[in-house]
This record gives sequence, structure tokens and C-alpha cells, in this order.
Amino acid sequence: MRPMQLTLYTDYSLRVLLYLAAHPERRVTITEISEYFGVSRNHLVKVVHNLGKLQLIHTIRGKSGGLLLAVSPEDIKISELVRQVEPHMNILECFDDVTNTCPITMQCSLKGVLFQARQGFMDVLEQYTLADMLPKVRAPQEVEIPISSIMGSS
Repeated sequence: MRPMQLTLYTDYSLRVLLYLAAHPERRVTITEISEYFGVSRNHLVKVVHNLGKLQLIHTIRGKSGGLLLAVSPEDIKISELVRQVEPHMNILECFDDVTNTCPITMQCSLKGVLFQARQGFMDVLEQYTLADMLPKVRAPQEVEIPISSIMGSS
């Protein structure tokens, strides 16, 4: 049995957006992202093309080209991205009426329970944006150094 998980395509889409959000001051190349995450450049080309079609990123061709976020990280909801790039969220075969061949669908209560679980998963993602996934920059804090460590112990 395979675990419930998002596709690699969705994972790579999130990684690309996070990388771009972490480097807003410059254009980033697909090769740079590929090398950073250790994933296939060919896979990322497809992901980047789709993110461009979704108008989430700008793709600039040419010698000084690269990728930039087209939308503020605060405006990219994780749930929306998952809905846009995940082919479906069918946890079980019976979630798809067209391809369902399960003989007990009409008597089974499991579909309803797992449908609620899937909705709960999406409800959690609905609460977060790409900005929420970025490391927080902390303001320097005063550090109290015990005077004994400065003066030495006698």
C-alpha cells in the first residue's frame, strides 16, 4: 500500500517557489535550483513552465535571464497551489466516479471518512501562504552574559 502523499510535481513546484521567494533580489536559473535541491533539471523545466502558465513566476529568456516570483509570497496560498498542480486528491479509487471499480462503494463508509480527512488536510493548507514557509528573520536580541564569565571566577 502506498502512503498518502503529494506528487513529486507538487513537491518540486513548492520547492521552486520557496527558492525564488528566498532570493527576491535576483534572477535565479533552473540549473541553480536543480543543483541546490539535487533534482533533475528536466523535471524542473516542466514545473517552471507550468508555474509560468499559472502566472506565479516570470521566466526571462536570454543571457541575463532567469526566474522571478510574479506574485508576492504573502499572496500565494499553499492550498491553491496544491489544487492547481496536483492532478487529483483521490486518496482511494472510489473518489473518482469515472474510474471507480470498487464493488462495495455503495455499502462502504470509508469513503466519507477519508473525504473528511482530505478536507481537513486542505483546510490546514488553506491557513498558510508561501511567506509562512520562509525562514523568519529575527531581530538581534540582547544577550545577557553573566558577569562572572567576563570577570572570571576566583
